[in-house]
Amino acid sequence: MLTTPFEDIWNRIISHQGEIFHTKSRLEFTYRIEGNRFYSSRADWIITKTDFIKAYKFVPIDGPGVISSDVMGPSYVWAVLHDKRISLGIW
Repeated sequence: MLTTPFEDIWNRIISHQGEIFHTKSRLEFTYRIEGNRFYSSRADWIITKTDFIKAYKFVPIDGPGVISSDVMGPSYVWAVLHDKRISLGIW
């Protein structure tokens, strides 16, 4: 059971915007946050904070395919949530 409040996770996501992240298939991307919206440098759609909240309930997740029917941009959501800068190695 995760004990870290999601707002702590979201604040870490905000603090690392503009940095390089990698999808599971090693594609490089950056992102920016505007309000509750996440914009990936590799996609034209908006991923919302709600998408991250939905996925966070299931971490650790084996890969983006597990959440593909639940969230927009599963590759990016998975990559960010499983990056050590965001997870701090907790999951």
